[in-house]
Amino acid sequence: MKGRHEVKHYINMADYYVLRSRLNAVLMPDSHAGADGTYQIRSLYFDTADNKALLEKLNGVRKRAKYRIRYYNYNDSFIQLEKKIKDGNACIKVSETITREEAEKIISGDIEWMRECDRPLLNELYVKMHNDGLKPSTIVEYTRDPFTFPAGNVRVTLDHHIRTGIKNIDFFDPECVTVPIPDDVILLEVKWDNYLPDIVRDTVQMNSRRGSAFSKYAACRAYDF
Repeated sequence: MKGRHEVKHYINMADYYVLRSRLNAVLMPDSHAGADGTYQIRSLYFDTADNKALLEKLNGVRKRAKYRIRYYNYNDSFIQLEKKIKDGNACIKVSETITREEAEKIISGDIEWMRECDRPLLNELYVKMHNDGLKPSTIVEYTRDPFTFPAGNVRVTLDHHIRTGIKNIDFFDPECVTVPIPDDVILLEVKWDNYLPDIVRDTVQMNSRRGSAFSKYAACRAYDF
């Protein structure tokens, strides 16, 4: 599978308002966004007892993979199991829709049913959980302003109010306690296929922005140590 290009930049609150205004003028809002142009994302990331996924990120391993379960706006009618593969600035995401019952089984460690099911990503997760001790690690949630541009299949997002459940994995409780990550980062992400159109490049250009290898998952593990 061919990966998409992905770059991330730290921005400040002033940049956020400027970029949101620019993006609204040039790009299209994502069709899934609400009336305010945003939606809420909650993910539950998986890791091993020795924190393999976290350490690979912190140590700058070029090719690595993370597994997560994700849903939007606290609506459990659409839940995705996802595997995100990073190879430098290229990113591949493989996903499978699962039910809340299936997600709850996975979270509780009831995984034998995945061994014989006909969905490859679930088979793969079973092997990782059974053989490598992969298990739910922490909740990551944030608000996203998403924008799209058809040429180049571009997607630009502004992620803010990033919060961590620390070691809480009560994934389906909208009232579970989460806390802001250190420094309360705002993140600009730009993703595209074969090329990034100049109009998009110019729109997201900010003199104050800093390129980053920022990981929301790693930031949400900051309180664990």
